Amino acid sequence: MTSDAATATSTPRTTAPPEGTGPDQEPPALGLGTSLPPADARAKTEGTFPYAADLWAEGLLWAAVLRSPHPHARIRSIDTTGAAGMPGVRAVVTHEDIPGDGSYGRSIVDRPVFASELVRHHGEAIAAVAADHPDTARLAAAAITVDYEVLEPVTDPEKAFAAEPLHPDGNLIRHIPLRYGDPDTVGEVIVEGLYRIGRQDPAPIGAEAGLAVPRPDGGVELYTASTDPHTDRDLAAACFGLDPERVKVVVTGVPGATGDREDPGFQIPLGLLALRTGCPVKLAATREESFLGHAHRHPTLLRYRHHADADGRLVKVEAQILLDAGAYADASSESLAAAVAFACGPYVVPHAFIEGWAVRTNNPPSGHVRGEGALQVCAAYEGQMDKLAAKLGIDPLELRERNALATGDILPTGQTVTCPAPVAELLGALRDFPLPVLPKDAPEDEWLLPGGPEGAGEPGAVRRGVGYALGMVHMLGAEGADEVSTATVRVHDGVATVICAAVETGQGFTTLARQIVQETLGVEEVHVAAVDSDQPPAGAATHGRHTWVSGGAIERAAKMVRTQLLQPLAHKFGMSTELLQIADGKITSYDGVLSTTVTEAMDGKELWATAQCRPHPTEPLDEAGQGDAFVGLAFCAVRAVVDVDIELGSVRVVEMAVAQDVGRVLNPAQLATRIEAGVTQGIGAALTENLRTARGIIRHPDLTGYALPTALDAPDIRIVKLVEERDVVAPFGAKAASAVPVVTSPAAVASAVRAATGRPVNRLPIRPQAAVAAARS
Repeated sequence: MTSDAATATSTPRTTAPPEGTGPDQEPPALGLGTSLPPADARAKTEGTFPYAADLWAEGLLWAAVLRSPHPHARIRSIDTTGAAGMPGVRAVVTHEDIPGDGSYGRSIVDRPVFASELVRHHGEAIAAVAADHPDTARLAAAAITVDYEVLEPVTDPEKAFAAEPLHPDGNLIRHIPLRYGDPDTVGEVIVEGLYRIGRQDPAPIGAEAGLAVPRPDGGVELYTASTDPHTDRDLAAACFGLDPERVKVVVTGVPGATGDREDPGFQIPLGLLALRTGCPVKLAATREESFLGHAHRHPTLLRYRHHADADGRLVKVEAQILLDAGAYADASSESLAAAVAFACGPYVVPHAFIEGWAVRTNNPPSGHVRGEGALQVCAAYEGQMDKLAAKLGIDPLELRERNALATGDILPTGQTVTCPAPVAELLGALRDFPLPVLPKDAPEDEWLLPGGPEGAGEPGAVRRGVGYALGMVHMLGAEGADEVSTATVRVHDGVATVICAAVETGQGFTTLARQIVQETLGVEEVHVAAVDSDQPPAGAATHGRHTWVSGGAIERAAKMVRTQLLQPLAHKFGMSTELLQIADGKITSYDGVLSTTVTEAMDGKELWATAQCRPHPTEPLDEAGQGDAFVGLAFCAVRAVVDVDIELGSVRVVEMAVAQDVGRVLNPAQLATRIEAGVTQGIGAALTENLRTARGIIRHPDLTGYALPTALDAPDIRIVKLVEERDVVAPFGAKAASAVPVVTSPAAVASAVRAATGRPVNRLPIRPQAAVAAARS
């Protein structure tokens, strides 16, 4: 998907205001609860915001990477003499130039920077070139001669179990057998289904780019759109054979990220070339290189069997989940844990038996993409709920309400849901929200047919469908991940500065940081410092963790500064600091005796404090898939309304109604944008986005062959209800906002297409021929 800002504002929408705001409730002038605009909004709108692709340095060289045309091959030899001898070429590097085994990985170190003996996926890096002109670099890379012995690729994940090992670690990355309850339990009604989820690409609005600059001490600085600079630094340093202190990662403008900028495979060749040449080296990837190089959403095969009683209450769920990890492990272990843990959805299931596997193949690599693991199973279990409702003759929404999870219930992993879980309330909000008018009730010239205004369809062939889905995601890392962030808040001359290595990826964190300091200290002007790896670590920008962990660290640091500010005043007037409050830049006492401004109280002093935030620990899932693996959960309910042309198979999403569990609204406008962007990304996964491969080779790795939703595809997105039931263990009580609508929306669209056609829809994205075949059968 494109960046959130670009996606969410692509077409006008009408949304309901978040709860807690309205014409009779004036929001505070500063701080949390206001729709403070991003500080960089104007620069991004005017095109003056500096992104990684805009970087420049004196004496700059350009890099190009040679990539394999084969998904599986043995490398007999690599001849770089032709490239190295070309005029203008300054360096050529291969696996032989990397210390040690030259591999990296975030959880499992299994991916080489450059292939040495084997190529394991189409587009795998073989070598890199630095030259004085980008065209020279590309020509030199093409001049490298590689002698391949082409091997038969393993592209079917089901065949990977019996295939020859593709990697020294084998083909099986992880197996999770979840066992919960009595395996002999059988329901009165049973429905089964086989589901396939395609390969969605993040397709960021700006492709990968970066600049590496050598340092006088023999180290290197990497200027990239990193979302986790400290991990990227450590991985790069290991590949360079340097101590981490001699490698610095400086975060440049991130042009949107949905979990796709965590792979340092674009950064490491840059650093190697800079170290080899002693010159700054820049790489700006083409769209094709971006598709070939970064990770995608896991294609997934899911087999399900649901058991229920005669009233539709779930008795047992059985499932087999197979994730295609591609050539390397990346985030597959974490994605599989989420898929298995959430395989039953936000429903009460007394007995569950889930088998989950993640396997290596010769397909493109899979990794973090927003809602990984949870999106795939949501499409499957909601397909099962539709089948069950049809078999029992129960309204699909009513069936979901009968089985809705609530606080105090137990997940199939054995973990008790201690956070707010207002699932039934979300469904009730959708039930009460009116449906859009039918075409027969609207003027014909206002009715958009599936396929667009100039589509070839006929009104008589269009059927409308309404579908529902419930989704859930976990927040922060899972299974024992040490989540911690550090922040410093400094105030001087009425201006506050926040230093925190949490990266702004389009999720609005820097705006939130400003609001936290405004509310705590009453200082209107707040600046957030640029991020680099010399700052204390804050972790990756995934799973809404920066709102919780980094926001919590900023709040604690700001409160420490607040105490430093108020203590002299409290001492002077003989009262405790708790009796003083800061609001709108003024400090007042409970009795009105003290009233002064924050600036006057500062009296030219500089105050600062540093604090950390670390949530309560989690634990890995055990050999039966049991354990308290998650810090918190977030839920969402979506109702989709679609029009389907049953002759052409085209689908138009008319409306998406969203009810979401958000904990607390911190920035109403920003929250609405995040939800709208997530829904739009989910629509892409449902209808158009599928990075297709043929025997492991990516077909059409460009934006003409990979169909992203455009402004004309974006429907009306109605935010029906935002449930503000605060999670008491989370700073501010807020929950992650953007991943759960991505997870839920594809399942809702599929449900609506089922309702329109009367036939199962078991594959995402939904293919036009499938809708035609279903309608004609």
